[in-house]
Amino acid sequence: MQTKGRLSVSVLGAGLIGMDLATKITRSDRLDLRLVAGRHDAPELRRAARRGLPVATGGIRSLLDAGEDFDVVFDATDASCHAEHAEQLAGSGAMLVDLTPSRAGQMIVPAVNRADIGSHRDISMVTCGGQACLPILHALSRVHAIDYIEVVTTAATLSVGRASRLNLDEYVRTTQDAIRWFTGVEHVKALVNISPARPAATFRVAMYLLGRDLTTESVRSLVAKAAAEIRSYARGFAVNVCTVDGSTAFVSVEVTSAGDRLPRYAGNLDIINSAAIQAAECYAADRLAPAGRETS
Repeated sequence: MQTKGRLSVSVLGAGLIGMDLATKITRSDRLDLRLVAGRHDAPELRRAARRGLPVATGGIRSLLDAGEDFDVVFDATDASCHAEHAEQLAGSGAMLVDLTPSRAGQMIVPAVNRADIGSHRDISMVTCGGQACLPILHALSRVHAIDYIEVVTTAATLSVGRASRLNLDEYVRTTQDAIRWFTGVEHVKALVNISPARPAATFRVAMYLLGRDLTTESVRSLVAKAAAEIRSYARGFAVNVCTVDGSTAFVSVEVTSAGDRLPRYAGNLDIINSAAIQAAECYAADRLAPAGRETS
């Protein structure tokens, strides 16, 4: 239900991702946070309630019993549950923004295919590593003939919650599928490292590409343009290394958190949440602009 020019949204999941999403939504001019639903009375939910956020402890049932149809539902649970959530919410008319690596819906990377957002009821935000690397890989593959891509993601153990650890296999498969889909390159490998280092390791993604006609000038120009697009919604994104050596290109990026409910090193959570908010706000802009009105 649209309220004062904003779309009503709910967050399903009260972990690190879900609670940071809730904070980001409260700052949006186009999204109105109506509910954050966890599966039990977790400390995070109690803290959210003390901050004045609307919370519930019944999981998906809380959304179904809320007495309203949400315009957007962010699913920040785990990959094994998303298909069931999508089925249960099928009659609600809500757009689902999937932050799990379930790969059930249309893959969306705002820096690449934001125009596709409004055409799908269930959109997948791929993975945090995917959001960090896909705009760059897509840009390079459109200009250069790429034969092989390898992506290595490193995240601090403190930024990887229980659901994410249970979904590591899905994370790798979904990232690889997304690289193939966005680049057209068949030979792809994705790896993930969870670092126990102290101080905590900042989120990093390293990309190795084998191709033809690669030049330093072209690769650096394409990477810079893609990075600027990502920073339009994830301002902690930075390119640390961009080199070309014959048929090999190497690009390394780092993402720091903008703050909110996340420590600085948790750029993995910040970039996927920022991309999800950007996708929902694009959807809201499309929904609200034709109406040209504010409704309650």
